[in-house]
Amino acid sequence: MIAIISAGIAPGLALLSYFYLKDQYESEPISLVLRSFIFGALLVFPIMFIQYVLDVEAVFSSQFLYTFVAVGFLEEFFKWFILFFTIYQHIHFNEHYDGIVYGVSVSLGFATLENILYLFANGVEHAFGRAILPVSSHALFGVIMGYYLGKGKFTSKENRFKWIVLSCSIPILLHSIYDSILLSYLNWKYIMVPFMLFLWWFALHKAKKAKIKIIDNKLP
Repeated sequence: MIAIISAGIAPGLALLSYFYLKDQYESEPISLVLRSFIFGALLVFPIMFIQYVLDVEAVFSSQFLYTFVAVGFLEEFFKWFILFFTIYQHIHFNEHYDGIVYGVSVSLGFATLENILYLFANGVEHAFGRAILPVSSHALFGVIMGYYLGKGKFTSKENRFKWIVLSCSIPILLHSIYDSILLSYLNWKYIMVPFMLFLWWFALHKAKKAKIKIIDNKLP
């Protein structure tokens, strides 16, 4: 039991630490980051229940619609909802990169509890694969969500709506593509590897841009 919990928590904690420590200028309060993480974890049970109902009732006739609505949209929208309504207006969200820290913490809260439940059900031998794919992908979706939410907060009023919409819609699209690859292709690994490389590049590129924005704002 301890081995499963440790294996379930470790990748999420490592990724959260990585992106948290990248915030070199004004680290966010640990209490607020932890609260975001817990909020993300609490989303797991209602989302799993809704997904179970949608699956049992066969609400969607196609696998594509189920993947897009029940997985990509449902998970990313509620993570975005938590981030927008609990963090966006917070006084500590005062730099562009802060959106990434909180986006990652909400996403990894969700991914970590989901990972622990999966390992309890299927065995600790799946821990490495889970760390490489589902946990890391959730973290990267969080980076992208937080980046665009930060753009929305620290931009002109006329452009704000556009960035806020992108902060929700782009993670939904990327998450839907990710799950479509897993579910739709027999040799999914050959497609997943380049997709994950792109996802890492895209997320780290956005994180770098957010950090550059902080440096520019701090220059005299």
